[in-house]
Amino acid sequence: MELPKFILGDNTDLPNAIFVIHTEYPRFIINLEDDEVEWLEDFTKEDEKELESEAERLIEEATAFYDREISRYE
Repeated sequence: MELPKFILGDNTDLPNAIFVIHTEYPRFIINLEDDEVEWLEDFTKEDEKELESEAERLIEEATAFYDREISRYE
């Protein structure tokens, strides 16, 4: 099965939370309500340095994906 790069998610236990799941490496879930990120990978110290530069771009992409998806409902 081929997964899309981003998936929207929600949960009635957290009614204000809007989750975007990034399915490619480095996998993560971001809660757009508070911008909290949960990484689904284990990183080495070397990975963390590279991740710092890439994380901002990936989070911007996740937010743009959400905005695009919501605009399609309007």
